[in-house]
Amino acid sequence: MSVAEVGRYAVIERVLAGDLSQAGAAAQLELSLRQVKRLCKAVRDGGAAALISKKRGQPSNRRIDAGERERIMGLVRQQYADFGPELAGEYLREKHGFKASTETLRGWMIVDGLWHAKLRRAKRVHSPRQRRACLGELVQIDGSHHAWFEERGPKSCLTAFIDDATGRVLGARFTPTETTQAYFDVLHQCIHEHGVPLALYSDRHSIFTKHDPEDAKPTQFERALLQLRIEPIQARSPQAKGRVERLFQTLQDRMCKALRLSAINDIEAANAWLAPYIATHNERFAVLPRESQDAHRAWSDTPQALQRICALHHQRQLGPQLSCQFEGRFLQVHPQQHHLPKGRAGIDIVEYGDARLELMYRGHVLRHTSHKWQDHLAHRRESDDKTLNDKVDQVVRNTQKEIAKLMAQIEHQNTQRAQGTYVPHARANNPPCVGSARCGLRPTQAEPTQV
Repeated sequence: MSVAEVGRYAVIERVLAGDLSQAGAAAQLELSLRQVKRLCKAVRDGGAAALISKKRGQPSNRRIDAGERERIMGLVRQQYADFGPELAGEYLREKHGFKASTETLRGWMIVDGLWHAKLRRAKRVHSPRQRRACLGELVQIDGSHHAWFEERGPKSCLTAFIDDATGRVLGARFTPTETTQAYFDVLHQCIHEHGVPLALYSDRHSIFTKHDPEDAKPTQFERALLQLRIEPIQARSPQAKGRVERLFQTLQDRMCKALRLSAINDIEAANAWLAPYIATHNERFAVLPRESQDAHRAWSDTPQALQRICALHHQRQLGPQLSCQFEGRFLQVHPQQHHLPKGRAGIDIVEYGDARLELMYRGHVLRHTSHKWQDHLAHRRESDDKTLNDKVDQVVRNTQKEIAKLMAQIEHQNTQRAQGTYVPHARANNPPCVGSARCGLRPTQAEPTQV
């Protein structure tokens, strides 16, 4: 008997003993008087067992047909085996007509061994920071290096901006690494679509701030925020900007599977696919702000001015012939144009994300010609990348190449020892003597004919 049935039996027993009236029992059990009379008669005839429900142990009248259950679980095993019940239920409802609850699917997946119940999280000992009141007051930004394409493509970085008040993703973009230009691209997208936010909340990477207190020159990103009148704020710990950290936890589970189902394996296709997915994500997870006011400021300048701000700016000094060098290129300013600077003047070089260059002097664009000089010097600066693992992997690969070369030399020497031709301290292959008759490949000379 259940606890409720035991309690009901105790009340009916008092009625049968004459200690309680049937009306009083009906009030205590919240039943009608006629139902109490039926229960009293059932207990007189069959004892306490008469109060046990006759449906116990029987299949529910609302149970799902076994064939439908097998169809759904077949789809789960074929397409969604590594999905959680919540995410699998969303795809099943959208694409396969699944109508049952997530908990029903969870139970089926547990029975079939496709899901294991997780322990409940421990209760927080501290309350999180309250969200901001208005959309656009504070935007948290970060990048996540992850195998977004799993084994189908290379690792990449997803740069994302998320609003603190609503949890709405304002912009996102895939790039090979986390660079200043990647943040500029997402910042340009957010300002173009939503307006200029009041503040950006980031970590303390060198993209966002300099760690030398004596270096007063701002970083490229700080310079752009000064021009846009956006307040930069740096967090002291990852937990401080937990909104964007939890966003990446969600996307690393859901977005990877969505990319797999859409058969997307590279960055270009992923960026073209990203916008509708982010819109669906916002519908699912974004919340309403406490206040309806939008704190974004409208961008009042030209689109070209916004593109120029969201680009890399460099300073060079012109030579007497109105030319300078920049990353392996000669830049020659055309003469006979308005606002032409004099020799030895300082100019600004604006480098856009598509590698296009723009020369400016006192706010005016200068016509110029670019001549490539040394291609290997182009885009040589990578100090603002979070590419520590990639650089270490390159060092490991170089070391492995050196080890492979050494092992080949050892094997070569062992072969020479076996043939008796090994000479200690001799070069494996002597270089040809420059200028001698033996230098270079010569056709084989025909042997003289014997007369």
